[in-house]
Amino acid sequence: MHLSKRIINTPSSPIRKFAKLEKEALSKGIKVFHFNIGQPDMETPQKIRQTFADFDGKIVLYAPSRGIPECLEAWKKYYQSQGISIETDNIIITLGASEAILFTLMAICDPEDEVLIFEPFYTNFSGFAAMSNVKLVPITKKRENNFAFPSIEEIKAKISEKTKAVLICNPNNPAGTVYDQTDLQALVDLVKEKNLYLISDEVYREFIYNGIAHKSVLSFPEIEDQAVVIDSVSKRFNHCGGRVGCLVSRNKELTEGILKFAQARLAVPTLEQLSVVPLLNTPKEYTDSVRESYKKRRDIIFESLRNIPGVECTLPQGSFYIIARLPVNDAEDFVSWMLTDFEDQKRTVMVTPAKDFYLTPGLGKDEIRIAYVLNEDDTKEAMEVFAKGLNKYLKINT
Repeated sequence: MHLSKRIINTPSSPIRKFAKLEKEALSKGIKVFHFNIGQPDMETPQKIRQTFADFDGKIVLYAPSRGIPECLEAWKKYYQSQGISIETDNIIITLGASEAILFTLMAICDPEDEVLIFEPFYTNFSGFAAMSNVKLVPITKKRENNFAFPSIEEIKAKISEKTKAVLICNPNNPAGTVYDQTDLQALVDLVKEKNLYLISDEVYREFIYNGIAHKSVLSFPEIEDQAVVIDSVSKRFNHCGGRVGCLVSRNKELTEGILKFAQARLAVPTLEQLSVVPLLNTPKEYTDSVRESYKKRRDIIFESLRNIPGVECTLPQGSFYIIARLPVNDAEDFVSWMLTDFEDQKRTVMVTPAKDFYLTPGLGKDEIRIAYVLNEDDTKEAMEVFAKGLNKYLKINT
């Protein structure tokens, strides 16, 4: 039977592609330390969980397609706490940041239109682009240059008559870079000049460790109609399974158009929206308490990697991911081997190969992404196991 080009061209998730091997390792009684996915081991806040326990209604009703009023108001208040003034009609509640990205791409691009993106990037952006028949055009940030912001000349060189937007992630997943005022102003000036949208995934806004203040693209009045922010509570409040995100834009034509997509999918679950209201109203109660923990985890992993001969990495400024170059020919083979052929006292480590975080052929083949989402004790233990595994792999394969 025929399958569409869309489904054939949509890549499988590299973050989840080793799930079968992981399951087999677990069936052998091997403990797998999970550095492969951004699922922190911290508890989801009690205020969120209590919403479900306290619900005493007889019917869970459809929510309005834009979002329930309480949740919209809470997002508005949250942004006000970040120094950003918006109205509730600038917001559409979505099924996590994923749906927000998909809706935005479908709203601003026709099939075969182009969106510029800085690589390495969150790999599921490739999937969303394939689903919406959009071509991503990569601009490479190099590890040797600390994944620094590309020059405006590099970006300009990639713009064509089909270019509709620039898509960034700030702080970045997977490189952990943070774009400062100077970087963003240069990009804002460019999209203003070229009449492009600037889409900014800002879900890791609170997790910055080097003193740089986060700057949202919503803070630039000169691109008021061109800026779109993608947001989510999944990582901010460790509520990944709740799937509550939003997109924010002051462009009324754009948000009213995207609302038609939201109406077609009906609604984001009602109780999940209600559950995030208390944390959005008082976000710092939670985020300030966990930021230092992520920093400690980052430092353990960074120092551990630096002590392994042949490994190269850059200290992340934000988010909770780190890209490391390994002294291997094929990181995918190493990741697979760690699950199928290696164990140290019934322990192994699962990371993510970085090849699929790039679009340019050949890049990332010897790199991995590590998510520093495990508590400090587990992180120390896991990094000891990781070092032993890499050492053994190199002895076998050199």
